[in-house]
Amino acid sequence: MRGWVSIAYLAKPKNLNGGLVARGASGLPFVLYPGLRLAVVPPQLDAPRTLTVREASERADNEALVFFEEIADLFAAELLAGCELLAREDEVDLSVLEDAEELPAWEGWEVHDGAAGLVGEVAEVAERATQPLLTVRRPEGGEALIPLVDEFIVDVDEAARRIDVVLPAGLLDL
Repeated sequence: MRGWVSIAYLAKPKNLNGGLVARGASGLPFVLYPGLRLAVVPPQLDAPRTLTVREASERADNEALVFFEEIADLFAAELLAGCELLAREDEVDLSVLEDAEELPAWEGWEVHDGAAGLVGEVAEVAERATQPLLTVRRPEGGEALIPLVDEFIVDVDEAARRIDVVLPAGLLDL
């Protein structure tokens, strides 16, 4: 979609008045402000397809409680949880987005899990709406998608080109 940029992800409804916890997309700085018009993707049945920010108050790093003009209650907010928010490029200060941290260049590095041992080799580090993902080629064939979050990464050894992780049970079976 030309002219649009993904800037946030609606993580979950927060209160009875229609508030939603929003996180900056793909580790980008939080850039929602009152009056900003947004498109909701994917569109949801029985929910607005566009939203206008009424209020945004930061709660944590890259996360805020956001209220929208079109959302008045918990039921409406629940319909939008899990959606991505797009803004017109000309309505967002893109210089803020350009200063965002770049993803690591780990293609070709080995990934090892504390329980499973060798997971495989990183094929790609990809941007996603919620967080970056490591696409790892498995030695036995196929791929594993591993969210690139601090909670999973135990150690990064640049000299050995190795990433040690601790993955939740069952993640490699997906």
